[in-house]
Amino acid sequence: MKKDLHPNLVTCTVSCACGNSFETKSEQDAMRIDICNECHPFFTGSERMVDTAGRIEKFNARYAKK
Repeated sequence: MKKDLHPNLVTCTVSCACGNSFETKSEQDAMRIDICNECHPFFTGSERMVDTAGRIEKFNARYAKK
């Protein structure tokens, strides 16, 4: 086997802008991120659904061939 093939992994502390922090393995010892699973709208349940069906119908009505 080749020596020094794999990177040197250390325990990394990841801190989010919302204040959440957790540990993982990485080549770096610290990371700062903007959004995490504690503040992302998809994971918190605060995401909004867009009514695309109404928009499509409006588009078809506007540009329908006469």
